[in-house]
Amino acid sequence: MTAEAISEASQIWSQLLTEAKLAGEAEPCLASYYHGSILNHQDLPASLSFHLANKLDSHAVPAMMLREVISAAYCQEPQMISAAVADMKAYYERDPACDQYLMPFLYYKGFQALQSYRVANYLWRSDRRGLALYFQNQISQEFGVDIHPAATIGQGIMIDHATGVVIGETAIVHNNVSMLHSVTLGGSGCQGGKRHPTVCEGVLISAGSKVLGNICIGRQAKIGAGSVVLSSVAAHTTVAGVPAKPVGASPGRPALDMDQQLDDCCE
Repeated sequence: MTAEAISEASQIWSQLLTEAKLAGEAEPCLASYYHGSILNHQDLPASLSFHLANKLDSHAVPAMMLREVISAAYCQEPQMISAAVADMKAYYERDPACDQYLMPFLYYKGFQALQSYRVANYLWRSDRRGLALYFQNQISQEFGVDIHPAATIGQGIMIDHATGVVIGETAIVHNNVSMLHSVTLGGSGCQGGKRHPTVCEGVLISAGSKVLGNICIGRQAKIGAGSVVLSSVAAHTTVAGVPAKPVGASPGRPALDMDQQLDDCCE
């Protein structure tokens, strides 16, 4: 991690400590939860590894063992913590219902599924593929989100609500992308090789959209809700429909603005 990234992670951690302390005072019934998840830990990696391990716990692989795996992954690749910080900021800045960093950290399954995927991806790249697939299965069962551990996903990602999201093995998602529930980045055909979409920076994929095959969604494009996208989408373009077709430009910053309306681009 760079000095700037370390500083930013420290600032977010300080904010989480403050929010957890105030939340515990406001709701005594949850005080022990805030202490166990955040206040009792020395830093963000320790807290996040504890929280994710308890979410992914099972009789076969208990939370204590999972926490050791996650902590070791953070030690080897501290950039995962930078990514978690960027993801938390994405929720805070793009979701009007999110007014605390505490909310995605503790309660948003899109955030938690994504951080769990990052560990699974590390394990996959480290040739610990059995354990990576175990993580994938637990993520799917716990959060209702199915991300193949071999997928490539950047940072500053917001997966809002997240239920039913599927991201396939060869999918690539660049930085600062926003997507909503029931989005699929799926394959087409049964051949090997690259068979899932590439989603470029700044794209907004609206609720229920299906993006299928080895296609590219260009920078700052917007995909309308419920669309089925079967061919590549040019940058700064809005598509909608089944199958999806261009309906206009995508002005502004779709992933950051989170505006799913099509009125401004349709005739």
